[in-house]
Amino acid sequence: MHAPITPPPAEPTTADTSVPVPDGPRAEPEPHGAMAAAPERLSPAPERTPNDIAASGTTETRQDDAAPESTADETTRETIADGTAQGPAAADGTGHSAPAPSTPESVDTAADTDATVAAPAQQAQADDAEPTPTSTEHDADHAGGAEHTNSTEHADADDAQDRRTPEEAGTDDGAEPAADAEPPPPVDPEQALAAVGWELDPRTLREQAPDPAQLRVIRDGLTGKLDTTLDNRSRARLLSLRAVASRVLGDLDDALGDARLAVTYAEATGEFRRTALARARLAEALRWRGEHAEADRLFAEANSPELPDRLRALLHEHAGRCCYDQGRLTEACLHFERALDLRHGEDAQLNARVEVALDAVAERAAADGFGPAPRRPEEVLGTPRPPMPTFDEEQELWGYADADGEMVIAHRYAEAQPFHEGMAWVRRPEASRWALIDTSGAALIEANNGYRAVVPFSEGLSWVSMDGKGRWMAVDRMNIVKIPPGYEEARPFRNGLAAVRQNGGWGAVDLTGEVVVPTRYHRLGTPLADGREVDGFTADGLAVVELAGRRGVVDRTGRVVVPPAYPTVVVHPVAFLVATESGRWGALDRRGEPLIDPVHPGRAAVVAEIDRLLADASPVL
Repeated sequence: MHAPITPPPAEPTTADTSVPVPDGPRAEPEPHGAMAAAPERLSPAPERTPNDIAASGTTETRQDDAAPESTADETTRETIADGTAQGPAAADGTGHSAPAPSTPESVDTAADTDATVAAPAQQAQADDAEPTPTSTEHDADHAGGAEHTNSTEHADADDAQDRRTPEEAGTDDGAEPAADAEPPPPVDPEQALAAVGWELDPRTLREQAPDPAQLRVIRDGLTGKLDTTLDNRSRARLLSLRAVASRVLGDLDDALGDARLAVTYAEATGEFRRTALARARLAEALRWRGEHAEADRLFAEANSPELPDRLRALLHEHAGRCCYDQGRLTEACLHFERALDLRHGEDAQLNARVEVALDAVAERAAADGFGPAPRRPEEVLGTPRPPMPTFDEEQELWGYADADGEMVIAHRYAEAQPFHEGMAWVRRPEASRWALIDTSGAALIEANNGYRAVVPFSEGLSWVSMDGKGRWMAVDRMNIVKIPPGYEEARPFRNGLAAVRQNGGWGAVDLTGEVVVPTRYHRLGTPLADGREVDGFTADGLAVVELAGRRGVVDRTGRVVVPPAYPTVVVHPVAFLVATESGRWGALDRRGEPLIDPVHPGRAAVVAEIDRLLADASPVL
């Protein structure tokens, strides 16, 4: 059996002039979820018409003891701790709150924001929701030009009648409702946006609202919620959702303003998936404005292997539409194909939308051809491809060639590392020590500085050792020591942290050299669900550690999320896969609480079970 997980709300646009503010301390952590589903809902609310939508943006309430329903807005499905807003943030000149820099105190860690079921009285409001059997949000982009509404939400509404007694509800045979019965509470605008049955134009591949007037009411409701929301997480979500609404309504300036500000708020939270979603929504606003170069870059930046496959598939689908707009039809097809591969052909809605897109591609290709050849990732990202090491077998020396194979740095090195951040470590045949060069071959750090062992640059720093055996220290490109010597081993920085070994134990330091994870573990390395292993921390700030042969998870602050008690732990985008001594697999949520009992013969079955729990949760892009 598995513990229920709660996903968070959906989001829409009208330009907001506020600036994100540092999240202040709050009583309880806020969700890190991608979609808001009802927190352990007991009985869903009755279905309501668009006219019931709350233009004021107030959250939905239930009568008597029914738990409030929340809508899930994002695709990672981490369960929400709660929807409690943080303390007041500093106001800017417009009266709106300004985003604040994240700190460990003000921003929940990935483990904090993930897997606990919210209390029934709390509304889940987060950008990344965890798997939950009751998640209600569907993808907003439904295909084929046919209207599609959230069937799960409808089913919930059918089953979710008042939980009042017959005396309270006046439900005796033939009885009329009580005269003083209150009207049903309004639908939350985020839920309403998640339930919109978007129509996909088969020629432009843009969403259309079946009822623009209803969408304007939803947007007004989101504005009402923004007026009373101070924390960075919620403002990022609401602004980017309001951008979606404004974009579809054709108010592209408002959509762009909201989407850009949403990214600022999302980045202030330091939360990976929230930022990826905000960037994707900004990319769509840019795409509709014809600013394709920036849109392409944002789609590429947002799409990471550490995101859930469902979200990655949506990002590829929308990136494909952006390529379609530019006449890059072969590249568009590659994105559509990747989207289908990530979902293994099992997502009927995605399949239908991609079918519409491929029909549009075929029609355009028949008239104008497939356009230019697909671009390399560095072209899309706007980063020049660095020279690549090449070996001359005659001279037995290394040099560097550009993307066309032309030599740009002659063969003169006995050893040559690849370029990272525009720099590469090289060693000449007559030298025993390493030098640092730039892409022109000019020396930045001479070999006479005495570094016998070096690690490629990452995040502005490189680990170097004078004796080649230990006492590793970190230097910048100017050869200024940023972290003094003292480590037996050191790994490249990743997401602001580097794994280090001292006195036989592994821990982690930040870019200033502060020890954030004590060097007490026998191992620090993070296996991912897709088969890769991260040499350090994930983008969400999580790492798998080992102590006495048992594995657990720590976050970027050193807090133990999962105590070292399992033979194997694997980090999944919304959970932790764990194996028992008997080889049976189960899962924990992002708070380390049981999610799926360890009864499965392999981890693939657990991943499939998590995906099933997320079956009705997709973000509105």
